[in-house]
Amino acid sequence: MIKVLNIVGARPNFMKIAPVYAEMKRRGSEFDPLIVHTGQHYDAKMSDAFFNDLGMPEPEVYLGVGSDSHAAQTAKIMLAFEPVVLEHRPDWVLVVGDVNSTIACALVCSKLGIKVAHVEAGLRSYDRTMPEEINRILTDSISDLLLTPSPDGNKNLEKEGISGEKVKLVGNVMIDSLFRNLEFAKDSSIRKDLGLTEKEYAVVTLHRPSNVDDKKVFEGMLDSLAEISKDLPVVFPAHPRTASRIEEFGFAEKIDASDIRLIEPLGYLDFMQLFSGAKLVLTDSGGLQEETTALKIPCLTLRKNTERPITIDMGTNHLVGTDPEKIVNAALDILKSTNYAENATVPPLWDGKTAERICDAVVELK
Repeated sequence: MIKVLNIVGARPNFMKIAPVYAEMKRRGSEFDPLIVHTGQHYDAKMSDAFFNDLGMPEPEVYLGVGSDSHAAQTAKIMLAFEPVVLEHRPDWVLVVGDVNSTIACALVCSKLGIKVAHVEAGLRSYDRTMPEEINRILTDSISDLLLTPSPDGNKNLEKEGISGEKVKLVGNVMIDSLFRNLEFAKDSSIRKDLGLTEKEYAVVTLHRPSNVDDKKVFEGMLDSLAEISKDLPVVFPAHPRTASRIEEFGFAEKIDASDIRLIEPLGYLDFMQLFSGAKLVLTDSGGLQEETTALKIPCLTLRKNTERPITIDMGTNHLVGTDPEKIVNAALDILKSTNYAENATVPPLWDGKTAERICDAVVELK
């Protein structure tokens, strides 16, 4: 039996681990899986609600590291995680995505000679000012099994000289969670509660420091959202970091004067029901670029680059940057179009069966 520690720390991790953990439990004769929650996202609205919505059990291990600078948080996770590895002596540690928990746990295992599998390997924005990019590159360089979501990931790893024997194209595990939970999300009353009609509103999420910590950039984005809200309501579930900046910068009045509907963060199923019915999504999130592509919902990515170019090449994503005029013009083009997603296709292996292929890959290398 293969003992696996599955690492979660931030919300996107939960969505990626949930189907993998469920598949491991289903294959109980092959796997002994445990969940380790680092506590990188420590707000109950950002963590506990997602565990509940995804049907995940309470984690066997909770490290409770909380918020801090990137260096301090990474160090805290390493110090707290090492004793866990020494106690449980797993065969594999499975890390996902690109957050500080990902690189911290991978580093500990690399030092201790424990095998690491990295889910969502090979993604690159080629922007090393992004902390996530550093986490991706370093995690991939020390992992024993690199599980890529799309062919561009394989190409990136090949260019970096990583042996193809370590690399396995498995598809996008986020889409497993999406397809598995769409039906459950229909029980959510979020659209009714907010007085929304399907395909007659937009959804926006913003949380990256480069967008919300810079007052001028953030104000320009809010101005563009206010302009878009003249054509349809813009629903804005505010990440705690974003909400604090709105208050700090005095932007509440600007929002109140528009049809931007600022709401608290939502649980996974409520948010899924919200964005899946939107006419348009605007985001700086990586996961939403993928989910909107899978559902063929027009998406504007409010960043200068993306580590998920396949959502542009094949999907419904459009990279618009942070210039307010470009954001507004791109949004209006979509709102005027009746066939924006006509030529969009879903990338290969984004079929809801990625967790099965991940487990198969681990078994092959046991």
